[in-house]
Amino acid sequence: MQDIRTKSQVYDGMVKSPNRALLRATGMKDEDFKKPIIGVISTWAENTPCNIHLHDFGKLTKKGVEEAGGWPVQFGTITVSDGIAMGTPGMRFSLPSRDVIADSVETAIQGHNCDAFVAIGGCDKNMPGCMIAIANTEIPSIFVYGGTISPGTNNGENIDLVSVFEAIGQWNHEDLTAEEVYAIECNACPGPGGCGGMYTANTMAAAIEAMGMSLPGSSSHPANTQEKADDVERAGKVVMELLEKKIYPKDIMTRQAFENAITVVMALGGSTNAVLHLLAIAHAANVELTLEDFNDFQKKVPHLADLKPSGQYVFQDLYEVGGVSAVMKYLYEN
Repeated sequence: MQDIRTKSQVYDGMVKSPNRALLRATGMKDEDFKKPIIGVISTWAENTPCNIHLHDFGKLTKKGVEEAGGWPVQFGTITVSDGIAMGTPGMRFSLPSRDVIADSVETAIQGHNCDAFVAIGGCDKNMPGCMIAIANTEIPSIFVYGGTISPGTNNGENIDLVSVFEAIGQWNHEDLTAEEVYAIECNACPGPGGCGGMYTANTMAAAIEAMGMSLPGSSSHPANTQEKADDVERAGKVVMELLEKKIYPKDIMTRQAFENAITVVMALGGSTNAVLHLLAIAHAANVELTLEDFNDFQKKVPHLADLKPSGQYVFQDLYEVGGVSAVMKYLYEN
């Protein structure tokens, strides 16, 4: 097999015997030292449904890397859930967590001389944090979204996190009892995945796919589907292809790629947080992007999707009619 390593060859040679001794303790054998080292960044955490399933997804990505001939190494980083932190002192740590994630990912990847990496994110600040790191590390990389949460059900109706907020308002107005609010609370979030409306997580996932830094179609696949499991495993194989073909993040993250991302965000009625995050990612990628660019695209891109919190549908509903890829195709054709 051709040696496609770009960083990890620093462990070759007699004087690096001590380095290899430590790596052998992690499971590496003679034949593994010629394989590219592929970082697998998982934002796994037990404190939020957005991330609780990502460690297992990391294992699937490692499987994909191994099958493609690489040596995968899984790292972790932190996360702060806006939905859990807001209304508490913890919310002061939400936005700063984006840059902590970016710095920690870059530190782990660069500090261990990874040749390429896959980042798996689930919550709001995970996506831009990982993308800033991807731009800064300048090695072949791909991002995978952990997927949206499925809607819950209560009295035969689909509900989500917004339903709980609305229930509190109705309770304050004495239109719902405490017991009815409790039933909504207990059924709104039935499993893993990012908040189900067009909030920051789903917005940024869609933007990153439109940018070309995620697998086509992957941003719309819900967390608990086989398609999502396939996404994370395939990402491990695709990043090896990127490494072999010498395709780097800044080859993809061009001005046109950011324009595609903004277009999709506007069409889907995405979170206004996309503005500050895309500006930060563009800065890391050395792409000129301004607030005026968002205003320009807002004027000419139609709002196509009736998604929560402003509309009536959840992100899984978009998946069921073709997902972000279908929206991009429609925009391209029209």
